[in-house]
Parts: sequence; structure tokens; C-alpha cells
Amino acid sequence: MLTVNRLSSAEARILIEGAAAKAAEQNTPQCVAVTDESGHLIDFTRMDGGKVSSISIAIDKAFTSAVARKGTHVYNELCQSGKPTFGIHVTNGGHFSIIGGGLPVTVKGEIVGGIGVSSGTAAQDQQVAEAALEHFYAKTGYTA
Repeated sequence: MLTVNRLSSAEARILIEGAAAKAAEQNTPQCVAVTDESGHLIDFTRMDGGKVSSISIAIDKAFTSAVARKGTHVYNELCQSGKPTFGIHVTNGGHFSIIGGGLPVTVKGEIVGGIGVSSGTAAQDQQVAEAALEHFYAKTGYTA
């Protein structure tokens, strides 16, 4: 029997709060998705002005970071022609994202979920995801 730790809906909301604050600071309305450790959606928000096309992208970034256990920016670097993971972006029904802005959420070294952010540049999305994690750890007292 396995015991699985995962984010609660209240904890997912804390991540979204942190992301929204950073996005507002950047003046870049974002779509923000939070998944459990299996990549299933827990919570989602599309800020006023967030791109409609970014809804599924944010969800895919959260999915990828949770199930692949790395930030999506890492796969962007690895998914180049001739690299070992080239082609991974077309797996999982096309839901595997290699665009920066998706990060796994870890608590005490265990992945408990993923966050995906989309609507800005990949660098802006990444900064918002990082800020969401910082806010999450500060507010909950958890450690990565």
C-alpha cells in the first residue's frame, strides 16, 4: 500500500495567489493552473486579460512539471534535435510542454503537484511560477 501526499485545494489556491501577485507586478495577466502529483487539475484561474490560447498551455505546463518531475524549461533545453529527449514534446497526447513556466511543487523532497503559468513570455511565465512557489513556502511553512 502506498501513501500519496498531494496538494489540497486550499494549498493550490495559495500558489495561485502568489502567481497572481507576481503577474500583477509584471502587468502581465496570466493563466495559472495547479495540478496534483499525477498531473490532474486541482485549480485554475485566468486573470482578466489572460490569453484564451494560454488556458490549455498553462494546464499542460502544470501536468508536465508534476508528472515528469522537472521544470518545463529543463525539457526545452533537452528537447533539441540530436538530444536524448528529442520528441518528448509530442508524447502524452500532446500535453507534454517544453515551454518555460511549469514547475513541480515539492514538499520535503516529495513532488506533491505542479504549477503552470502562461500568457507572458516564457521568461515571465517562469518568474511567475517561481514567485508562486516562494509565496507558497512562505505562507505554509513547508520546505521544498
